[in-house]
Amino acid sequence: QTRLSPPSFSSTTVVKGTYERRMAATSAIMSTSSGAPCGVQRAAGAGAGTRKVASARRSSAAVVVRASSSEAHPSSLMATNLAPPPPAAPASAASINWETLDAELQDATTLTIMDRALELFGDGLAIAFSGAEDVALIQYAHLTGRPYRVFSLDTGRLNPETYQLFADVEKHFGIRIEYCFPDEKAVTDLVNAKGLFSFYEDGHKECCGVRKVQPLKKKLRTLKAWVTGQRKDQSPGTRMAVPAVQVDPVFEGAAGGPGSLIKFNPLTRASSLEVWDFLRVMGTPVNKLHEMGYVSIGCAPCTRAVLPGQQEREGRWWWEDAAMKECGLHSANLTEEQAAAREATDEDIFTGGAVTAFSRAQIEALNFEALHPHTTLAVLYAPWCPFCQAMVPGYEEAAAHFTPKGVKVVKFRADAEQKEWSKATLGLTSFPTVLLFPKGRSGYIKLGSERRDPDSLNTFITSIVGPM
Repeated sequence: QTRLSPPSFSSTTVVKGTYERRMAATSAIMSTSSGAPCGVQRAAGAGAGTRKVASARRSSAAVVVRASSSEAHPSSLMATNLAPPPPAAPASAASINWETLDAELQDATTLTIMDRALELFGDGLAIAFSGAEDVALIQYAHLTGRPYRVFSLDTGRLNPETYQLFADVEKHFGIRIEYCFPDEKAVTDLVNAKGLFSFYEDGHKECCGVRKVQPLKKKLRTLKAWVTGQRKDQSPGTRMAVPAVQVDPVFEGAAGGPGSLIKFNPLTRASSLEVWDFLRVMGTPVNKLHEMGYVSIGCAPCTRAVLPGQQEREGRWWWEDAAMKECGLHSANLTEEQAAAREATDEDIFTGGAVTAFSRAQIEALNFEALHPHTTLAVLYAPWCPFCQAMVPGYEEAAAHFTPKGVKVVKFRADAEQKEWSKATLGLTSFPTVLLFPKGRSGYIKLGSERRDPDSLNTFITSIVGPM
C-alpha cells in the first residue's frame, strides 16, 4: 500500500479528494493483468477478502476498499474504515441563510452538496428514495463516509421490479430502508367508494394524496431536512427552478410550522446522462424497468415506458394534460384569499411579437365557427403561472415564424372569472393549455404534451394542417 501525505484540506476538499481516490481505486481493482474485472479474477481463485488498494492520511486511517464478495457487486468499492467525520451539530434553520448557502452551492459537485447536507443535519436528515435513478443519492451519501438514513414510500401499487430494487439496495449498501405506508382506512375508503382505477377517470391527485402525499407528510414531520432526486432537466418548463438547497415551500418538519423543513436537491444540475454514467461506473443496483424503456418510475398503473425523444416525465399519468404532472389548477397550498389575490394581477405576458390578445367573445366565436377560414394557434394562460411565464420566449418566437405563413397566433387569459367557462368550453385542465383551430375544420385540437418549444409547436401544426 502507498501512503499519501496531502497538505491540510478544508472539509469540502477532503470529501472531493476522497471521492477521487476511490475512483482511482476503482481503476486499480478493475484493471487486472488479464483485463478481467476483479470479480472474475476472484472467482478464478485469485484471492478474496479485503484488499488494501490505496491509503490516505485522514485522521491516521487508511482507505480500505472491499473487493468482490457474495454480498456486494465487485465495482461497488465502498470505503470501510475511513475515519468517520465528527458528529454533526444539529442545524437550526434560523441560524443559516439558506439562499446564501444555495448561492454558494451553485457550482458545487453533487458529492459536496450531499456531504454538506449530512454535515449540517446528521440523523435529522433522510434521503427520499423512489426506486428509480435516484439510487444515485444513496451512492453519493455512501461515498461521503458519513452515516445516512433512507426512506421510501410503499404505496401498495409499485412494480415488482421496484420492490426487488429495494431489496438489492439494502443488501448492496448494508442499510435498512425506512418504509412508509399509507393509512389503511384511507385506502380502504377510497377503493371501496371509487374502485381500484378511479384515477383514470378523475385524475391522479386523490389517489396520490392518499397513497403518497399523506405518508410523506407524516414522515417529514419527524425530520429536520430531506434529500430529493429532483433535477432541472427532468421536465423543462416545470422543474427549471430547482435550487441546491431551500426552505421547503410545501411541507413541514419536526419543529412544525412554515420554514421548519429544509430540502436538498444534490442532483439539480446533473443531466440524466451524467447520473447514468455515474451509476454505471460505480456498479450501483438499478431498477430493471429502466432496461424496458421506463425512465421516470412511480406506481405500476401510472407509469409506462417513453419513446425516444420524449421527456422522461411523459411516462407518468399520460392520460392527463402533461402540465398537471407538476402544476394543476388546484393549488393546495394556497388559501382562497391568496388564490384570489394571485389572480387579480394586472400584469400580463405574451405582450411582445406577433401574439394577438383575444377576448372571451373572440375565442368563443372562433370555437363555434362552422369551418375555420384560417389556422389559429391559441394559448390559454394565467399570467401568474410560472409555466406560462417560461413559455413566453418560445411562443413569441413561434408567432414571429407562423404569422407570415398565414397562421394566427393568439392568447386568451383563462383564469379568474374565465376559468370555469374555459374548463367547460375549451377543455382547460391546467395552465398553459395550447389549442389548434385548423383551417377548413371546426373545433380545436389540444396539444397533448408539455413540449411547447417552437420546434414542437411547428411539428404540432404541420402534422395537422400540412407543411407551410
